[in-house]
Amino acid sequence: MATELTAPASALPDVAPIQRRTLRLLFGTQIIGGIGVTIGLSVGALLAARVAGTAVAGLAQSAGVVGAALLAIPVTRVMTGHGRRPGLVLAYLVGAVGGVLVVLAAATGWVPLLFLGMLLFGGGTAANLQARYTAVDLAEPARRARQLSLIVWATTIGAVAAPNFAALADRVTHGWGFPALSGPFAFSAAAFVLAAVVLLVLLRPDPLLTARRLAPAAPAATGSPAATGPRAAGMRAAWRVVAVRPAARLGIAAVAVGHLVMVAVMTMTPVRLGESHADVDVLRVVGIVLSLHIAGMYALSPVVGWLTDRVGRRAVILGGVGTLLAACAVAGTAGHHTPLLSVGLVLLGLGWSGTMVAGSTLLSESVPTGVRPSVQGLSDLTMGLAGAGAAAASGFVVRVAGYPTLTLLAAIAVVPLVALALRPAPPSGAPGEED
Repeated sequence: MATELTAPASALPDVAPIQRRTLRLLFGTQIIGGIGVTIGLSVGALLAARVAGTAVAGLAQSAGVVGAALLAIPVTRVMTGHGRRPGLVLAYLVGAVGGVLVVLAAATGWVPLLFLGMLLFGGGTAANLQARYTAVDLAEPARRARQLSLIVWATTIGAVAAPNFAALADRVTHGWGFPALSGPFAFSAAAFVLAAVVLLVLLRPDPLLTARRLAPAAPAATGSPAATGPRAAGMRAAWRVVAVRPAARLGIAAVAVGHLVMVAVMTMTPVRLGESHADVDVLRVVGIVLSLHIAGMYALSPVVGWLTDRVGRRAVILGGVGTLLAACAVAGTAGHHTPLLSVGLVLLGLGWSGTMVAGSTLLSESVPTGVRPSVQGLSDLTMGLAGAGAAAASGFVVRVAGYPTLTLLAAIAVVPLVALALRPAPPSGAPGEED
């Protein structure tokens, strides 16, 4: 049987130009998709409050988070069977349908349609998250983290630019007869369709399918995901693979716990700021603080990726955990001192970046190629549900015990991750290393 080592050179594609083309394409579509996600979400709570009432506005926003998590299952199933291209296209198109349904809900005032639309709108986020994994399918081992982090960094451009387009989108579509605040979701749907079309036409050859062609044949135990083939590698198989690979467990835990801590503290920080600023100033202050937080999350991700490749995945995960602990300490003791809260939120973003980039890289290289999309989808599902749970619980904690207690509980949540990261790495060739 021919493998990468025995096949003639003419039968093997030149990976370097394919990877460069893939990265350029993902970088561009990540900007488009990031604009699509953020331009809608920037007015999502306001639109939900107008359609469904203030009491359930937060739940409508949470529906988008839950939708992104749940959609990871069918999207990665498509990727497992057919490659990255159809999976990403499907996710963006589902997000576009969600944006259209939100516009219809705004026009009709039908609350269930609003929740359904927000749930499907999470497809845009699911596509953006899966794009980071697509970037490492053909990456050289020594450059995986840097190339993954480059795609994460591209999100910064969309996230920063999109809120500035929201008012323009609303004005333009209002003149076309769209309900107030629904225009940004119409623009989001258009952005998702554009990203889907670009990927459908240009993401060739498919990086995941190419990686499978290049993967050397390796014997696998009967009944294992590697043995049963990529089409059989669903979520159940992903659980089995992760269960026997300590590195994969650490990767999933790093991504999920980092996201849980970030969402819990970030969600309630605007409420904390509202306690010390007048209504006329609070939106401006919140905007500045959250912008600094987003910069912490994304702006330095290429540096985080470079460090991950240079000093190792576990070291950067532990550095991210340490930064998250520092963020909780600073934010929890800042009182109503806005500059200190800002520092805490920047540190929170940096800690998230460390756990996200290093954890995602470690996870991707710790599992066989055939089951990799399912395991990555499992990671995004876990991360999304952890974030949604943290957002829902954070308000209750602050109401009962206060913001400092919330930061203390968030800090405690990372303790199991520290223990997992400090466990000795398995010997080379043992489960936990890439097959």
